Amino acid sequence: MLRRKPTRLELKIDDTEEFESVKKELEAMKRQREAESGVGVASVISVDIIGGGASGSSTAAGRAELINERIGYKPHPKPATLPTLFGSLQF
Repeated sequence: MLRRKPTRLELKIDDTEEFESVKKELEAMKRQREAESGVGVASVISVDIIGGGASGSSTAAGRAELINERIGYKPHPKPATLPTLFGSLQF
C-alpha cells in the first residue's frame, strides 16, 4: 500500500464568512422551532390522546421510510399467490 502526503486545505475569508452566516441561520431556525414546540406541545398531546396513540407507530414507519430512502433501498412486496408461496409444483 502506497502512502501519500495529506492533502492541503486552504481556508479563505469568504469561507469563514459563509460559515458564520449559515451558522446564524441554523441557530435562528433552531430557536424558532424551540419556540414553536413550546407552544405546540399541548396541541400534540391532545391530538395523541384523541387519535388513540397511533402517532407512535406512524413515526416508526416514517422513520423506516426515511432510512430506506437515504440508503437507496426500495422494497418491492412479493405477490401472495400460490405459485410464489409453494413454487411451481408439477405432478
